[in-house]
Amino acid sequence: MMSFLYFYCHRILVLHHILLPARELFLKAVEEEENGAVYEAIKYYRRAMQIVPDIEFKINYSRSPDPDGGNEKDMDGEIEDLLAYFHQQLTLQDNSLKICVPEVEMTQMHISALPPEVLIYIFRWVVSSDLDLRALEQLSLVCRGFYICARDPEIWRSACLRVWGRSCTKLVPFNSWREMFLERPRVRFDGVYISKTAYIRQGEESLDGFYRAWHQVEYYRYLRFFPDGQVMMLTTPEDPLVTVPRLRSRNTRVESIMCGHYRLSQDTDNQTKVFVVVSKRKEERNSRFCRRNPAAPETEHSFHVGLQLSSGGRQSFNKLNWIHHSCHINYRSTGETVVTAFDLDQMYASFFFARVKSYTAFSERPL
Repeated sequence: MMSFLYFYCHRILVLHHILLPARELFLKAVEEEENGAVYEAIKYYRRAMQIVPDIEFKINYSRSPDPDGGNEKDMDGEIEDLLAYFHQQLTLQDNSLKICVPEVEMTQMHISALPPEVLIYIFRWVVSSDLDLRALEQLSLVCRGFYICARDPEIWRSACLRVWGRSCTKLVPFNSWREMFLERPRVRFDGVYISKTAYIRQGEESLDGFYRAWHQVEYYRYLRFFPDGQVMMLTTPEDPLVTVPRLRSRNTRVESIMCGHYRLSQDTDNQTKVFVVVSKRKEERNSRFCRRNPAAPETEHSFHVGLQLSSGGRQSFNKLNWIHHSCHINYRSTGETVVTAFDLDQMYASFFFARVKSYTAFSERPL
């Protein structure tokens, strides 16, 4: 079913590379005609109709064209107008109210025979438990009906609840659940955050004392977040090409990996912070060495990490800066907990997000 749905995604060319340029030309022609420049208007009309012959039936005239492209609020209004326009077009087609119709006559059953409720349930499988809303947006480019289903408020509301829980019961200051998911700061799940640290270490002096070797040491820290609040953290000298594929599943068998949970916190200064608590897995703590040394004190080590979420470049929520790192040692026999805080220096490089397509390639459960 997934491959069948994605087959239609070639329609993205119609929406982005055909319809939008034709719309701009047509609205420019309307503007020239209103200003009395009929000759200039005719040229823009012809260019728009060469791209889309029936462009006058595919645009919205509810607001005057903005030659500067408009601001972000205008773009949001345009999307809402497009959604209302698609609803109107499907209502006026016929009495069957199919969500979409085949372009060519088919002898087999077409997906348009499915009721909207079933299609939306399929879309929830596309989003999956990994919250792959990127795939949902790509699926919305197939046709008008898929665009409507992909904008279903309940899908985006469920995604917001998965990320923020009870703290997102109100939409204010956002206009929709989709806008909240896209604009409100959050960690990303379709990849991994990577921090690379490099430093120079002094080596041993030669036997004749003539020279002293220096070594360049490089290692990586990886952070993988999951929508259910779980997180994996790994520190290793292995290159990302080797490590990243092994972090796809939370049941990975990578040695020395630490697992735990995280939470998001937004302070009064409007800065979003991520607090992580991780520890080694039980099977690693209960090693043979510990079982053979019963006299050794039973301790539990956990690491508390504080990070500040920010955006850089064209991507959103793609950077994590260190603000805290400490080790908590809990002695079971006495119940005492010893906390050791680490000084944050140049050894704590920022994490940068890298998208990994394989992390959301398969859908195990619906949203």
